[in-house]
Amino acid sequence: MTAIRVLIADDQALVRDGFGMIVSAHPDLELAGAVADGAEAIRAVRELRPDVVLMDVRMPGTDGIEATGVICRESDARVLVLTTFDLDEYVYDALHAGASGFLLKDMRRDELVEAVRVVAAGEALLAPTVTRRLIADVVGRGRGAARPDARLASLTAREGETLRLVARGLSNAEIGRELYVTEHTVKTHVSSLLGKLGVRDRVQAVVLAYESGLVTPGEHPPS
Repeated sequence: MTAIRVLIADDQALVRDGFGMIVSAHPDLELAGAVADGAEAIRAVRELRPDVVLMDVRMPGTDGIEATGVICRESDARVLVLTTFDLDEYVYDALHAGASGFLLKDMRRDELVEAVRVVAAGEALLAPTVTRRLIADVVGRGRGAARPDARLASLTAREGETLRLVARGLSNAEIGRELYVTEHTVKTHVSSLLGKLGVRDRVQAVVLAYESGLVTPGEHPPS
């Protein structure tokens, strides 16, 4: 099995070293490199072609948001933004720039490793309870009225319902139980709706669902 190549971008040497040691301790992960700012991250992605980038938000020069936008436009690398609870606006901007999810800087080692694996496998929407709360808060706060999106009309009724459940933060297994279908069927629906909407992953689909008004903040929170 090919190892998942990880690039770390953070202006704090201790953070880079710490994350680097965690990545290097797992045989299915490979440390592709570690850089100190967004401009270096962009260059490193072009040269090293990592699968996943752990991206800090606040860095000198080119910040993590700008770097995320360039990386997501130019490559297939998945970006996980490193943030804290008080950076909601940065989270919003990162999601719009194309980030596949975000992690809290006080996460446990196993959470970091699992997040990298999940995103590299094509999933997103990490830490569903935290992600759902932040997206609902940021998208629903001070961003104007919902903007209907014509792409939603291309979805079947079942795909639309699947998107609503994804936006509520449910996993594929939970969605399967809600819709009385297999997890494999849910994966098929998710793959199809992502293609029809033209979005990279589940996180981008969730943002679209909130902004279009398909789902509203606080709607039907899962138990």
